[in-house]
Amino acid sequence: MGRHQTLMPMLPGMPDAVAGRPAKASARPPLRTLDQAIARSHDIIAQALDRYPIVARQALVSGGNDSMVLLHLVRPYLDSSHHDAVVHVNTGIGIDDTRQHVRDTAAAWNLPLRELHPRDSYEDLVLGQVIARTGPNAGIRAVWKGFPGPAGHSVMYRRLKNEPLQRNRAAIIGTHGRSQKVLYLAGMRWDESDRRFRTAAEIDPDGGIIWCSPLAHWTNAQMREYRDRHLIPRNPVAEHLHMSGECLCGAYAKPGELDEIAFFYPRPPTPSAAWKSALSRPGSRPASGAWPHPAATSPSPAASPDGCAPPARPPWPDRPT
Repeated sequence: MGRHQTLMPMLPGMPDAVAGRPAKASARPPLRTLDQAIARSHDIIAQALDRYPIVARQALVSGGNDSMVLLHLVRPYLDSSHHDAVVHVNTGIGIDDTRQHVRDTAAAWNLPLRELHPRDSYEDLVLGQVIARTGPNAGIRAVWKGFPGPAGHSVMYRRLKNEPLQRNRAAIIGTHGRSQKVLYLAGMRWDESDRRFRTAAEIDPDGGIIWCSPLAHWTNAQMREYRDRHLIPRNPVAEHLHMSGECLCGAYAKPGELDEIAFFYPRPPTPSAAWKSALSRPGSRPASGAWPHPAATSPSPAASPDGCAPPARPPWPDRPT
């Protein structure tokens, strides 16, 4: 649930604003019409391009309806080099319809698509078969075991989403992160949730990556108006489940969520009976917060994810719209 509270129905052309001052904003966002919000988005992108030595521009698309608004808005920027592209992380535990929606939209808009894949699978993570590669537990302990509750989100995010994005960055600029940067255009918004209100920033440099959220100031009403104005194709998965369905790790799943998914998509990619059976064997006890029961308290991971702290800036919503 977002922070914005609409007191009356928003009509096209009416100004709107995020309620309050976001933690990473220099000031409280002013009232803006949709056209003014669009202009501000282009200003944010221009600032990032002027401030940093960008050699590649890539739009991160989860497949949710918000990310399609982002992609439509930033299309004109994806023509500066052969590295410019739409980027979708195929976590391996998403709904096929969402992946196909991304592919179809990229093709319809004549945009190159890079579909990234994580090195470690969700199944291996759940079964405790991913051993730390760096840090004090390298070669000794699993980074996680069991279905994740909230405490396991950072592990799942880093292994399933951040790792392929970092490899993608390395493939473009190698070790030249000081003199070359990759611009990741993401769809995070302050009005999206309390968490995004605290963590999202318009421009957020991180080594060789420049995270840019040109929609940060957009309200939910402005997103709806833009979709209606430009007839943005909607993802049926998002319409049914109110999330993109590109990552079903279950870290923040609500009770009964798996049943809800199965109602619309009878063959969800996770979790399989075989994994549950493996986790029920002696010595293979799942985490107490095992999905789909996140209300229980999850234990700390068996080992830190190779020494990484929980992510401060996920590149796209972990609870996509």
